[in-house]
Amino acid sequence: MLLILVFLAFGYLLGSIPFGLILTRAAGTQDIRSIGSGNIGATNVLRTGRKGLAAATLLGDALKGTAAVAIAWRWGLEPALAAAAGAFAGHIAPVWLGFKGGKGVATFLGGLIGLGFTAVGWAPALAFAALWLLCAFLTKYSSASALLASAAAPLVMLLVGQPLGAAVYAALAAVLWWKHAANIQRLLAGTEGRIGGKG
Repeated sequence: MLLILVFLAFGYLLGSIPFGLILTRAAGTQDIRSIGSGNIGATNVLRTGRKGLAAATLLGDALKGTAAVAIAWRWGLEPALAAAAGAFAGHIAPVWLGFKGGKGVATFLGGLIGLGFTAVGWAPALAFAALWLLCAFLTKYSSASALLASAAAPLVMLLVGQPLGAAVYAALAAVLWWKHAANIQRLLAGTEGRIGGKG
């Protein structure tokens, strides 16, 4: 239990690094929290029109989850899952920003990528990425893509015989859906912004 708490905290500290805010400030753009959705993630960074910054933010936010899991896996699957959950929590509620962060999609995927090197395997990460890309291609809605892909990940974990991972990622997916509550309302109303649209 102590080891799990240690890696939960470790993952949280990694996850709370606000790459979107750091990169946009370094590039001299306006505060990312003052445009679009106000979030610090890659989708909102894309609304600045700086595709390179958005890609760098996506990579950084994903790597937070991947690195946390890769380091914790040395001590077993449970610490790795704790680190994934911690990184996700750190991204959506970073202590440095008054617990106001992003929606956790890239970090959610980053944790799945890290788990690809563990007993969980690559199926959940590949399913997430494939469904996100397909939905994004067909609809141009980042939020809908994230909702679909995140719901599928724990189901795939069950299919590959990882009930603990499925339980952890079902909880993370539930939080991710909660963070997208406003997006869901806009999707239903037909007013959700599409990928590449400026806020």
